[in-house]
Amino acid sequence: MEWLTCIRRSLEFMEEHLLDDISAQDIAAQVNMSPFFLQRGFSVITGYGITEYIRSRRLYLAALDLSRSDEKVRRLYLAALDLSRSDEKVIDIAFRYGYETPESFTKAFTRFHGATPSQVRTRQGSIRSFLPLSVNIIVHGGVQMEFKIVNMFGFRVIGFQKIFDMEDSYSKIPKYWNEVFAKYAGNDPTDACEKAIADNRIGEYGICIDDMGGNEFRYMIAGKYMGGEVPEGMAVYEFPDCEWAVFDCFGPNPATLQTLNTKIFTEWLPGNPEFELSGPATVEWYDCHGDMTDSDYHSAIWIPVKRK
Repeated sequence: MEWLTCIRRSLEFMEEHLLDDISAQDIAAQVNMSPFFLQRGFSVITGYGITEYIRSRRLYLAALDLSRSDEKVRRLYLAALDLSRSDEKVIDIAFRYGYETPESFTKAFTRFHGATPSQVRTRQGSIRSFLPLSVNIIVHGGVQMEFKIVNMFGFRVIGFQKIFDMEDSYSKIPKYWNEVFAKYAGNDPTDACEKAIADNRIGEYGICIDDMGGNEFRYMIAGKYMGGEVPEGMAVYEFPDCEWAVFDCFGPNPATLQTLNTKIFTEWLPGNPEFELSGPATVEWYDCHGDMTDSDYHSAIWIPVKRK
């Protein structure tokens, strides 16, 4: 399925099932896409994580349920759902929008709107609007993104891994790199971990692996596994034979790679007539001999693809 069509159908499915207990896996299944790629692309294109978007839409509709002053708007948005009942108990509205207790609902509602449910109901607080998104991307022409398609035999990687949430991974993954290499970088091999780092060039790859479910994914700081002991605290991951779209970039990290990732999802994928996403993992490649802060530092993103 064409990339933008997937995003648009995902938005439609979410709107149709806002009152249901749906997950990123449910949405991805509707558009035949990996949950990892769907969540990453959705976040890049819309600026919202899928969970955040659903939560925001529900809290907006909950506020319309509570408010007596937005009767016309409420009729327009909630008529199909038969929710125009402004005298309902807060606990009933909380349950409808997926909250198990009035306290958890009030906390989320207040954080989102800046006013409590009772303040909105009595017109002492205002509602933060959050209408359904529509997605339209204009790919500005003139310069094509440079990439190459590489067929690679399966290979294994070894490294440190940690579980991240899709919502805040851009800010937390760079901190994870700092934590790992503040502990190990520059040390002569004196134990099994330090030996594995040296033997396998751990730090050459950053790998996102979609096999956790929900909004979470595994991230590995890794190198190509050359065999030998797998120390405690490390893991091995195996890639199958695969075709990769390889995007080189030059500039300081992590900003350069994050910018490139955004361009892949907003410029390369939407209008690509030949390739679509495939596989459960993506790879960041880093030049182990360079300085990541240099203006010409060389890195790359590898995206698993298949021909349409």
